[in-house]
Amino acid sequence: MEECIPTQRHSRDYLVKFPEELLVDNLGNHMLFAAECLLAGTFLEMEESDGAQLRPQARNLLCSLELVRTVLREQSLNQPNSYPEPVRTVLIQFDRLFAEFELSYVSSLVAVKSPDEIYRQQEIIVLFCETVERALHLGYLTQEMIDGYEPLLMFTIPRLAIISGLLIYPEGPLSLERSPEEMSRVFSPFYNLLKKIRDLLRVLSAEELCLLERSLCTAEQEDPCSQDIPPAWGAAVPSVDPPAPSSLLEVPNATQPAPTCTVRLGPPSAVDDLGTSWQQGPQPLGSSTGMGVDATPGARCSELRSRYSSTKDMLHTLFVCISGVADQLQTNFASDMRSILKTVFKIVCSQAEPAEEQSDSKEKDSDSCVTDAPRVADCPLCSSPAEAAWRSGCARHLPEWVPDSTCSQCSACHLPFTLLRRRHHCRSCGKIFCARCSPNTAVLPHYGQTKPVRVCTHCYTTHLPPTSRCARSQ
Repeated sequence: MEECIPTQRHSRDYLVKFPEELLVDNLGNHMLFAAECLLAGTFLEMEESDGAQLRPQARNLLCSLELVRTVLREQSLNQPNSYPEPVRTVLIQFDRLFAEFELSYVSSLVAVKSPDEIYRQQEIIVLFCETVERALHLGYLTQEMIDGYEPLLMFTIPRLAIISGLLIYPEGPLSLERSPEEMSRVFSPFYNLLKKIRDLLRVLSAEELCLLERSLCTAEQEDPCSQDIPPAWGAAVPSVDPPAPSSLLEVPNATQPAPTCTVRLGPPSAVDDLGTSWQQGPQPLGSSTGMGVDATPGARCSELRSRYSSTKDMLHTLFVCISGVADQLQTNFASDMRSILKTVFKIVCSQAEPAEEQSDSKEKDSDSCVTDAPRVADCPLCSSPAEAAWRSGCARHLPEWVPDSTCSQCSACHLPFTLLRRRHHCRSCGKIFCARCSPNTAVLPHYGQTKPVRVCTHCYTTHLPPTSRCARSQ
C-alpha cells in the first residue's frame, strides 16, 4: 500500500486517541489475528456481546484481505512490478476496512480519548512548555538538564506547571473558573485541592514564591522548610490554634509524600517580572503592590496566613500538596503523562546541528571519509589496521560488542545513562552511546548488514562513505 496508494491511504488520525502503550510496530498483525479469532468465535480480552458486534467487521476485513492476496498473486504472475486500477481498488478497500476495524476493536478494549480530551491534553503540553521556558529564564532549570533528559524533570516540570497554571496562566488548562467536567481528566480529580492551593499561592510574596519554586525543583531528601528564610518571613504570625495543614489541603486517593527537595537552582534574585511590583520586597499578592491577578482582599490574606504558625509552615504545606498532586499524576495517569512529557521534551530540547550539505559530499570521492570529526576514545576503527581493512572491504567480522554492564556513560558525551537516557550500541564500532550521539543509520555491507542499522556520529562522519549513509533514526 505504501508503494501503490501512498496518497490514498485511509486517515490514521484516530491513533492519537489510543493509549501510548498500544502504539507498537506489530499492532497491525495483532488486528488481523484478532479478526481471525472473532470470526472463529473466540473472544479475546472482551465481552462476548462486544465480540459479536465486531464479527461482521472482522468478516469483511478478512474477505477483503483474501481478495487482495488473490489479485496481487495474479498480477505478479502476469505483470509484476505494476499496479493497475483493479489492484489499487482492492488495496484502498482493504485499507479502509482495516482502519475501521482497528478503531472499533481497540475502542472496545480500552477507553480511547475524545476529541475534547485530546485538545485539553494539547493545552497541557503548551502549559508545560511555557513552564519550562519560564524555569529556564529564572534559572530553576538548565538546558543541559533538558537535553540530557534528566529523570528528575519528570517530577519537576509537573510541579512547576501546577504553579504556572494556577498563578501565571490562570486562564489556561488549569483554570478553576470552569467546572471539573470541563477540565482535563488528568487534573479534574484534584479540582477542590487545586482551588485551595491557588488561594494559598495568592497570599505569597514574590520571594516566598521563588523559594517554593526552587524547593520543588530538586529531589534530595531535605525538608524545604529547613531552608534559611529571612526573619521577616519566618516570624510567627497571629494564630488561634491553627488546624493541621493536612486537614486544610489533602491529596485525594493518595498519602502525602515525604518532602523530597533542596534548593540549588537559580540566584536569590531570580524572579521574573509579570507586570507586578515584586522588586519592592515581600508583599502579599493581594495588596496594592502585589500581583494583580484576581487579587485577594487583605482580610482574606490575613485569614489564610493565620492558619499557620509561621511562613515556613505555610510553605511546607504548599510543597507537600503540590508535590503530592504532581507525583500522583505519575501514578494515576502514567500513560498520559508519559505522552505529554515526551512531546514537551521534543519541543524544548536543543535542535541538532544541521547536517553538512550533500553537495559537499558528492564532490568528494565515494570512498573518502571525513577525517576532521572528533574521535571517540579507544575507537577500534581508528587504529590503522582496522580502518584499512574497512576501507579495502576486507572487514568480515562484526566489531567487539561492549557489554551493557561495563559501560555506565555515553562513550562520546560521557553523560551517565539513566531511565530516560538509554544505551544504544553502534553497529559499526560496537561501543555504547546515548540516543543524541547515535542518531544516524547506515548500511554496513562489509559486516553483512544490508539494511540500515544504528551507528554513532563518530563512525557516521569519520568511517562511513557517503553512499552508505541513511536518514537519521528516530
